[in-house]
Order: sequence, then structure tokens, then C-alpha cells
Amino acid sequence: MSDRLSVFKTYKLYVGGKFPRSESGRVYEVTDPKGKWLANAPLSSRKDARDAVVAARKAFGGWSGATAYNRGQILYRIAEMLEGRKAQFVHEVADAEGLSKSKAAEQVNAAIDRWVWYAGWTDKIAQVVGGGNPVAGPYFNLSSPEPTGVVTVLAPQESSFLGLVSVVAPVIATGNTAIVIASEKSPLPALSLGEVLATSDLPGGVVNVLSGRTAEIAAPLAAHQDVNAIDLAGAGTDDGLAKELEIAAADNLKRVLRPQPVDDWSATPGIDRMTAFLETKTVWHPTGSLGASGSGY
Repeated sequence: MSDRLSVFKTYKLYVGGKFPRSESGRVYEVTDPKGKWLANAPLSSRKDARDAVVAARKAFGGWSGATAYNRGQILYRIAEMLEGRKAQFVHEVADAEGLSKSKAAEQVNAAIDRWVWYAGWTDKIAQVVGGGNPVAGPYFNLSSPEPTGVVTVLAPQESSFLGLVSVVAPVIATGNTAIVIASEKSPLPALSLGEVLATSDLPGGVVNVLSGRTAEIAAPLAAHQDVNAIDLAGAGTDDGLAKELEIAAADNLKRVLRPQPVDDWSATPGIDRMTAFLETKTVWHPTGSLGASGSGY
């Protein structure tokens, strides 16, 4: 038998590229489905939520202004880092969701593949949802997608890692920045993801991860005037919470993606979660004329 003491991990928030404890000093116990204690997670406060908004807004200009190709490289780098730490995430997902190691490995592999999938879309989504529009006149009329801004994401409650990646990756792939509220009962994989993001070339503040009571953290974010959109995936079947947050979001005309039932998070997601947080900018430009014939180009 070993006489050494175990080194328990202290889980922290991920805000602005740093790892603070909750400013409130509060924590809560995280257990597995059988009630076994796993760790203490930070219990985020309203102040933590406001700090995350400041960090996300500060990062938005640089991230949205980066080339789509560069964003794709960074998302692919996240997948590389996850591949190297796969064993850790398999262990955490198995504990969080009560899965066998093989089932947890399937979830983690699917999450890594999901990052690669969205990395490939960063420089292609504009070709699908943008383009030239036919108009009656000597003009170019061009529509192109632009990110909405700062997006609050309520991570799915049941799928602690694959579901989390499936709602976060499309938000940042298109140039938005994100404030993520981790699964209330299974936050540990999300908090560990922050450690991966911090070492993957992703600028600080592009993704910020909070843990705690979903309703408590989501309420001030839904009402925050500097948050542009909210994904209510983690509101789940609580229609009362979803409605309350949607009403609060209406105060500054936030985009709202209401919770939708997902039978299998590993299924091909399509592009709906990317287009949900894109705006369309349309530009008119005169074509001019060529030569004496007056032909346009």
C-alpha cells in the first residue's frame, strides 16, 4: 500500500483566459449518479457573470476580426489538445454521467471530432449563407454573414461534454465570443475544458466557463445589456425558466435560441447552431460601365 496522500484537483472558473475562484468564495459538492462525491466546484455569482461579459466583450473585436482560416486553425488545435488529454476526459465523463469507460470514450471521441468538424466550417459558412443577389440596376448586391457578438450558452444538463462542445463550438467558429454556464450537476468536464482552451492558442475571453446554479447565473446574463444572444439549451424541460430568460432577453432584443430536444448529440449537427448567431450584412456597389457601348461588369 502507498503511504502518499492523494492530490485532489481544485476546479476553478475560466474567465478572460485566467482561472479565478468564484468571487463569492462559495463552492458546491459535485457527485456522480450514485451520490459519490467527486469534487467541489465553484458556485458562480452575479459578479462572476458580469466579469465574464466584460472579458467576452473585450475579446470580441480581435476574435471576430481574425480570418476565418485562422479561427479554423485554432479550433483544430483545440481538438489536438483534447486528443492528448483524452484519458482525463474519459475518466471525468464516465464519473459525471455514470457511463462505462468504453461509452465515455465514445462520447469524448465524438466531441473531439465535433471540434474538427466545426474547424472545417469556419471558412466555408460564408459561402453557404452569403452570396451575390440579383437586383434591377447596375449594382453589385452582396450579402455576407457577421457574428452577432457576445453569446451566453446554457450547456446541456445531461450531456456534460459532447453536448457542451456541440453548443459552444458553433458559437465561436463564426466569430462570436461565449459565456458558458456548465451543466449544474456535471460541471467538471466543462471546467477541465477551460484548461485545454487556455493552452490551445484561443485568445483569453473568447470562451468563459462558469459553474453553479444555472438559473442563478443565467438570470443576470439574460438581462445584461452587453450580451447579444442566448442559447437556452441547458434550460432543458424547464419551460418556466426558458420563458423567464426569454422575457429578460427581450429587453435589449437579444437573439434567443430556445431549447430543442436532442435525441443523440453525436448525430451530424448541421449548420443551424452556426446560423442562429449570425447577422447578414448587405452591401450595394455600383458596377460602373465599360467603354462606349455602356456595357456593365
